[in-house]
Amino acid sequence: MKTIVTSIFIVMMFIGFKPDENQVISGYVYDQKDKLPLPGVMVYAQNYPQQKTATNAKGYFKITVSKNEKNLFFSYLGYVNHIEKITAKAINIYLQQDTKRLGEVVVIGYSTQKKESLMGKMAVRGSVNQVFSPQVADFNTETYSAINENGFKNTSDHPLSTFSADVDAASYSNIRRFIQSGQLPPKDSIRIEEMINYFGYNYPEPKGDDPVSITTEMSEAPWNKNHRLVKIGLKAKNISTEKLPASNLVFLIDVSGSMQGANRLELLKTSMKLLTNQLRPNDKVAIVVYAGAAGLVLPSTPGNQQIKIKDALNRLEAGGSTAGGAGIKLAYETAQENFIKGGNNRVILATDGDFNVGISSDGDMQRIIEEQRKTGIFLSVLGFGTGNFKDSKMETLADKGNGNYAYIDNLNEAKKVLVNEFGATLFTVAKDVKLQVEFNPAYVAAYRLVGYENRLLNTEDFKDDLKDAGEMGAGHTVTALYEVIMQGVKDKFVKKADALKYQTKGSVKASNELLTVKMRYKNPDENKSKELSVSLANQFNKMENASADFKFAAAVAQFGLLLRNSEFKQNATFEQCVALGRAGKGEDKYGYRAECIQLIENAMLLTKKDLTSNSED
Repeated sequence: MKTIVTSIFIVMMFIGFKPDENQVISGYVYDQKDKLPLPGVMVYAQNYPQQKTATNAKGYFKITVSKNEKNLFFSYLGYVNHIEKITAKAINIYLQQDTKRLGEVVVIGYSTQKKESLMGKMAVRGSVNQVFSPQVADFNTETYSAINENGFKNTSDHPLSTFSADVDAASYSNIRRFIQSGQLPPKDSIRIEEMINYFGYNYPEPKGDDPVSITTEMSEAPWNKNHRLVKIGLKAKNISTEKLPASNLVFLIDVSGSMQGANRLELLKTSMKLLTNQLRPNDKVAIVVYAGAAGLVLPSTPGNQQIKIKDALNRLEAGGSTAGGAGIKLAYETAQENFIKGGNNRVILATDGDFNVGISSDGDMQRIIEEQRKTGIFLSVLGFGTGNFKDSKMETLADKGNGNYAYIDNLNEAKKVLVNEFGATLFTVAKDVKLQVEFNPAYVAAYRLVGYENRLLNTEDFKDDLKDAGEMGAGHTVTALYEVIMQGVKDKFVKKADALKYQTKGSVKASNELLTVKMRYKNPDENKSKELSVSLANQFNKMENASADFKFAAAVAQFGLLLRNSEFKQNATFEQCVALGRAGKGEDKYGYRAECIQLIENAMLLTKKDLTSNSED
């Protein structure tokens, strides 16, 4: 065998073969004007265009080419094609925007014309006029806002707890994406209130003219038997699809280079088609896209012209940098031109959140959206993609736009958000929903709100109608949990404050009530709030007698504490979490709760794997 191998090697030497005849070239590609990185730029070997790659979210590329290769070819929609002579192993490229064709890119790039017609007229040996998918990004540039968990507050010093309602569920589906890919999610991606509110709960329908009902329940905290857990549930009224007001929707779709890929633009288009299937003749849809520039791909079109809407979606292709600010402006202008008085006027932003051209600061974006919500046009955000996903930015935009935020990682999630929960996702029945809980110091020594860290409000904000808060759509439920330490329980979390110098603590009014929940809300077309309230009696209920909804919500909260490795997890375990989830699974029509239980089991395995690998290190 050795003789054969040696003979082959000698023959190859004679015919001029060299074992190492390749070279690796790497570098970054930037916009020449603003020096920002360009994701999705196609990079080819000029003489051998089958050797190709694409820049990742940071504009980085790495390509292996023949040592005989002299030039690299760079192609990007909306930019002048560029040939770079290979003079070093690492190079930086600055592409110039093609101002003459930039307008064409918006019109032609999203028509039936193919990308190859936009590839440029440079003489290149071989065929480079094919469309290739970029390689997986080498860097993870996902961003999440820091979460500082709520601590326990002494009831005698802080009897009131005030926060904004939250129906977003993006955190849960994002966490699922990480676990299903075999890794634990980043700590700051875990928003426990969004995990809990991903699931619907069987709360009673509102009565009378109020669009929202309030319910309460209490049992033991599963992670500390000496503590109690209080569940507060809100339920928005259900409205059948045929009775929903007419919709004026503008799909604002990110078609920049960072959106290339099956789980990005292709999944986005499929998701929007599912939404299109729900439209009625009195609804209308327009489509605005943005990449290197923004453009109106589909003028406002009646909802019964679904083939026309889907054809426009089918023609979308990714390429270019991300002019998010220009796109948002154009989308709101389009929504305003087609405004339906008394209807549902909404911009639906679908993106990975990676804005890098135009108005890009969170502050600038927020100001645009806050101004527009005053006109009655709300904003919902659908997140897509991995690697460069900007969760922190998208959550902020949805909050400021009086809309909700969902992360769509697969077709089932698209179906959940845009089909099964169509009314809840798109039709607001109560806006600026705030909760204020007053605890009775005669019974409660200390309490902690589980989650809602970025939804906390000052006490005085509760009655301030100028203070923005959360929105609830038709059929939506909102769930909040408080961990409560009763009087007389010795606990490390109950800490005494210094005595006051100028005042003494007042007397406590005799009552058998543990707490009172007050809620304020506004009707969607009104600016004056209304108030509802309910009280919870001090009656203990064992976990075995608690409702299925209580058990499941407690299991999900415990799951979040474990994933965060929270300082408040106390005696929480994954095994207990799974058992409680199974006890609270209930009817589970769509299988969402069963999937969650499986997710907890998988996370338990990943956690043990991480602990094992750490110990071996």
